[in-house]
Order: sequence, then structure tokens, then C-alpha cells
Amino acid sequence: MTSQPTPAKATGDPGNGLQAGLKNRHLSMIAIGGVIGAGLFVGSSSGIATAGPGILLSYALVGTLVVLVMRMLGEMSAANPTSGSFSAHADRALGRWAGFSIGWLYWFFWVVVLAVEATAGAVILEGWIPAVPQWAWALIVMIVLTATNLVSVGSYGEFEFWFAGIKVVAIAAFIVIGGLAVFGVLPGVDSDKAGLGNLTDHGGFLPHGAGAILTGVLLVVFSFMGSEIATLAAGESENPQQAVTKATNSIIWRVGVFYLGSIFVVVSLLPWNDPSIKKDGSYVAALDSLGIAHAGQIMNFIVLTSVLSCLNSGLYTASRMAFSLGQRGDAPKAFARTNSRGVPMTAILASVVFGFVAVFFNYLSPKTVFLFLVNSSGAVALFVWLAICFSQLRMRKIIQAEAPEKLVVKMWLYPYLTWATAGLIVFVLGYMLTDTEGASSGRTTVLLSLLVAAFVLAIAFVKEKIGAGRAAAVSPEVHDEVDEVKVG
Repeated sequence: MTSQPTPAKATGDPGNGLQAGLKNRHLSMIAIGGVIGAGLFVGSSSGIATAGPGILLSYALVGTLVVLVMRMLGEMSAANPTSGSFSAHADRALGRWAGFSIGWLYWFFWVVVLAVEATAGAVILEGWIPAVPQWAWALIVMIVLTATNLVSVGSYGEFEFWFAGIKVVAIAAFIVIGGLAVFGVLPGVDSDKAGLGNLTDHGGFLPHGAGAILTGVLLVVFSFMGSEIATLAAGESENPQQAVTKATNSIIWRVGVFYLGSIFVVVSLLPWNDPSIKKDGSYVAALDSLGIAHAGQIMNFIVLTSVLSCLNSGLYTASRMAFSLGQRGDAPKAFARTNSRGVPMTAILASVVFGFVAVFFNYLSPKTVFLFLVNSSGAVALFVWLAICFSQLRMRKIIQAEAPEKLVVKMWLYPYLTWATAGLIVFVLGYMLTDTEGASSGRTTVLLSLLVAAFVLAIAFVKEKIGAGRAAAVSPEVHDEVDEVKVG
């Protein structure tokens, strides 16, 4: 296999390839905002209820995992920036079957996310303007963001810049205001519940025992999905290598500040077992405890922004993965075609069509078909991270042999830390199999995701076998032509 070619610069010629339409400020905010998913705002309350203040250790464990995986991905992507990112790296390092499988699984994950986020956004918007039905809001949101992505990569970057900017400012303000209240120095606010004592006073730091840390991991791991988007988007920036390096080096403080920092403030402002956390959501409850007016509406606006950001990035990411698969012959060739603005229109439209289909199933059959889609894509994040680990083990040797000067980002303690990370991911997958509660239990998610992965793998191997058969059939003809030329 040859390495994935770097996307072409803007030339104005249709079909020439992706264009460098993302500015440095776009990439910086995509990198920062990509790690802040809507799941942080809406999903943290269940994690706090499960593990108490010990949820901080769950976030720290998953955050460390993400930092290590991103370091590996950064090493490969800085050496070879491409819209296919880890799928293209797996293609070269592990084989066509790996690039094909992980690429399509990742695409499947994001088109399901499109439906989940469109519905979540529609719920909030219907609450504000009930005259418009929920399904119509979902349709409007999908159409607007599809149009944004179809205009140019620059318009996607601009929308994401402002969406991510709102998220970043909101969390930064929350951490500063909440932190001041925790230490009793916030003027005009008298919160009788706030204080560091909340970390240990209500049944201890681990009220449900150390095992709750791992249960918490299962609840928070998927809120980190999206941190890898910057490595896909870098292929359409002016300086891909610099963009990847910067995004990789900043992942530690991004995880530390936005996840650990904000969750620390929540569990310090309120006792972990305060009923309002479960009832109103962790961030709304924390704001309410400070007496901030309209806390619920403020947080709904921030959550809506996060949802739209995730939807915008999800459509972009799915389309670029489809584009890369098309370039490598693992998807219809039409997916790899771009218009005069460097936009892969067919890849975008194909992705959004599946997103619309998933939205339709969410309203028609939420407890059967849609639940299957959500569960069967749930463990894809862990599959992707595992593929990145094994790809990096092989790609380091390839890069060192071919172009060692491109190793501007290096994985720490290679290969030992890479193997340790892969082992931790396998352990988390194994632990998920012990979770059997509910229709979306860890076991159900892993088994259904494995079922879909097995299906995609089967297609990959059949495709590879057919390709090998065709090559073998063509080969004798080529030799005959060569012999004829020699004779002549």
C-alpha cells in the first residue's frame, strides 16, 4: 500500500480534491471544541450518581486514555495528514481490510450521531417554540447544517468556530464562577452547600466503593468521542503538520480543564447525592445553587450549541471519511469527487441521507430499530482507539524507515505505553460485558457493536478476495502482452 496523498490545495478545478479552506483559528477551535461533547453537559449527572465524587477518577482514567490515543494518532497524522486519518493509517499499517472496516464503522457511528443530536436539538427548540413540532425542528436543523457543509469547508469551519467558542467560554465562565463560590470568595453569592467538604462528607469520596470508578468509566467514555476530528480536518488546513502537532500537544490541558475542572466544580458546589443533580442535570443544579437566574434556560442554550456543534462536526467527519474511502476504492468513486469549491457533495449527501433515515426511525420505532442503531454503534469509539494503537505500532517502523524526519510528534515510551493503552481498552470492553442492566447495557452495546463490526469485516475480506481474484485473472494477460512485445 502507498501512503494517502495529501489533499490538494485550492485550484478551482472541479474534482481536483479537497481544498485548504480551514484557517488556523478554525483548526484551533475545532481542536478545543471537539473534545467538549454535549454528553459532558447531559450525561455527567448519571456518572455522579453512580460513582459520587469518585467520578473524577473515572474522567481522569478516560482522559488519560484519550491523551495517549491522541498522541499515537498525532504521531501518524503529523507525518501524513489526510482526511482519512486513522482509517488511512490502518489501511497502510494493518491492511486494506483494517482501513475499510474501521472507516465504515466510524462513518456508521457518526451518521447515527446525526440522528441522536438532531433529535436532542429538536427537543430543546420545541420547548422554546412549541408551535413547531419536534420532527420539523429536527428536519430544519439537519437541512441548515447540511447546507453549511455544502457551501465550503470554510463555512463549516466558521460555524464550528462560533459553536465551539460558545462552549469554551461557557465552561470557562462556569469553572471560574463555580471555583470562586467553592472557596467562598464569589461576591454577592452565599451558597451554604458549596465547599471542598462535599468531596468527602457524604459517604466518602467513593460512597459506592472502588468498583464504581469502572462503572463510571462506562458512562463517561463516549462523551470523549470527537477529540480525533482535528486530525481529519487538518488535511484541509494551510499547514496540516503544524495543525496536527498543535492539536496533539494541547489535548492534555483541554481534557484537564474542560472535563476534570468543570466536574470538580460541580461535585464541590453540591453534595453528589443532592436530588437536584439527577432532576435538573449536574450543571443546571450547580448554577441554581448559586442563585443564578434562568440557569435552566442558560444551560439549555449551551447544550443546544453543543448539539449543533456535534451535528455540524458529525456531518463533516462522516463525509470526509466517506471521501477518503472513495479515494482508496473502498466506497463508490462518486464519494471521492469534489466540486469547484473542494466540497465532496456526494459524500455529504449520502451521509445526511442515512442521518435522515435514522431520524425517521427515531420517531417511527424508537425502542426497536433506532435503539439497535444506537447500541450497535456505541462501542465503535473503543474499536477506533484500539485500531489506532495497533496501527501506530506498525506505522512507527514504517515512518522511521521511509522518512524519519517526519516524526515531529512521538508517542511516549514506545512501544510499551502503546501496548498498555491497548490493554486498557480491551479491559474496558471486557468490563462492559459485565454490565447487564437496561436496554442499553454495556453488554448489549458491546455485543451489537461486535455484530456490526463482524458484518463489516466480512464484507472487507470478501471484497479483498474478489480483488485478489481479479488481479490474478488479469496478470496472465499482462504477461502474454509482455511476451508478445519481446517476440516482436
